[in-house]
Amino acid sequence: MRFLADDFSRRSTRSNSAVRAGGRVDCSTYYTVRTRPTTMTDVLVPGARDVRGTLEEPDSEPEAVVVACPPHPQHGGSRSDGRLVAVSEALCEAGVACLRFDYGPWDDGDGEREDVRNAIRWADDRYDRVGVFGYSFGASQALLAAGDVDRPLLGIASLAPTASLGTGDDGSEDDLDAVAALSTLEAPTLILYGERDTTVDWEPVVDRARERGDETVALPADHFFLGTREEIARSVGEFFGRLLAEP
Repeated sequence: MRFLADDFSRRSTRSNSAVRAGGRVDCSTYYTVRTRPTTMTDVLVPGARDVRGTLEEPDSEPEAVVVACPPHPQHGGSRSDGRLVAVSEALCEAGVACLRFDYGPWDDGDGEREDVRNAIRWADDRYDRVGVFGYSFGASQALLAAGDVDRPLLGIASLAPTASLGTGDDGSEDDLDAVAALSTLEAPTLILYGERDTTVDWEPVVDRARERGDETVALPADHFFLGTREEIARSVGEFFGRLLAEP
């Protein structure tokens, strides 16, 4: 069974253009400048694999939330990933809450898929509308889980998804096939990818998205998106903001 191996543990989540001054790092190059007060709460997402999450909410009592799926947990992926944090801040600026969570113990992709489903169920019990966002391994998991849930979603945004995460418990390639999952989705979908990304096999996902008429955004970046996170956050925030404004 093969999974993409993103070496998150060896790479900084801060942009090379961050300016150090007085012992602090200016991350405004890719983090959204906050204008709305927000509240952060640690939450437990129940299920066979209880997982922890951070819920960030604007103080305006949002009716929508986006579940944010982190990158590969065996390579340092977690809810504190800089790309997820930047997106969470942009969502709150758009009046949308964001639930960032950590996967449970590693389970070859299948347990992680269930973690995403449980997070969506948790969110659906508390908000009127639920969307999903993911990065890398989490981007593919977002597509897979979105095709599983038996409830309409606000939308799905996927950053640097790989076409397949390998084989599932039943030995079938289709079980963790993100392209096949994308083909079944009815909710509006946004696919973002790095034009210089040689880490994951994103081309089949983008090709299928274009065939379906889904929105795609090409970024001048490799798989780690240094220097483009502000654009990512803005694109995802505007995507869900537009959907929330629709009746």
